[in-house]
Amino acid sequence: MTIVVTGATGPFGRHAVESLLARGVPADQIVATGREIKKISDLGVRAERADYNSPEDLKRAFDGAEKVLFVSGSEAGQRVPQHTNVVEAATAAGVGLLLYTSIPHADTTDLILAGEHRVTEELIKSSGLSYAFLRNSWYYENYDFAGAVTNGLYGAAGNGRISAAARADLAEAAAAALVRGDARVYELGGPGFTLPELAAEISKISGTEVTYTNLSPEKYKEFLIGVGVPEPGAVVLSDADRGAAHGALEVSPADLEDLLGRPAKPVAQAISEALA
Repeated sequence: MTIVVTGATGPFGRHAVESLLARGVPADQIVATGREIKKISDLGVRAERADYNSPEDLKRAFDGAEKVLFVSGSEAGQRVPQHTNVVEAATAAGVGLLLYTSIPHADTTDLILAGEHRVTEELIKSSGLSYAFLRNSWYYENYDFAGAVTNGLYGAAGNGRISAAARADLAEAAAAALVRGDARVYELGGPGFTLPELAAEISKISGTEVTYTNLSPEKYKEFLIGVGVPEPGAVVLSDADRGAAHGALEVSPADLEDLLGRPAKPVAQAISEALA
């Protein structure tokens, strides 16, 4: 019986595989999948090419799997058909536990970004599979700390708290949840910050005053387009800040700390590392 990690050619999935190995899971019990498996040939685990658009790939990769870490796809607008293929393949393979990386409060939030996650969660619920949802909040890596020192920090989140965490911590938590094997919903994030607090922390660490400019969601969308973000991405990001202003990205740090067995990396450390 094996543990399968999808999307292992991306940074989240790769770190999850590394964390499984660090937790003592034998390499021959881990299957890492992705579209460019040469990227993971150095991990020492079985690597299988698996494209979310290919049901045949997925069925082969999931054969004999006890648990699957299903890392959500990155192609906005294509996730529902792709995720349907994953869920159907997991169901056909009789996977014992399917863990899916989702978004905070996926079943109740009104964020645009949550739409495809909500549909995927419903697909999994109706599949009959045993499941766990890993509802990850924002990554620290979503922020350009060095760029903020030069250009300032802009957003539309007001004083809303954002429970961001390091991608590596969230991936390590996913590995811990795989090993633990509980069928439940995890709301995962760090202690968090408001964007004015983030600007103040960057100022403190960099020694340069960084101001936070709060815009309306529409103006923030225009700002993002102006700095080169494609319009569909700008719409999603500005809407995320709109929701964050009202708590859409705030969760308790308890679930993440419980899975890690330690406090999550503080934002001050992430800023220091980015500026080093």
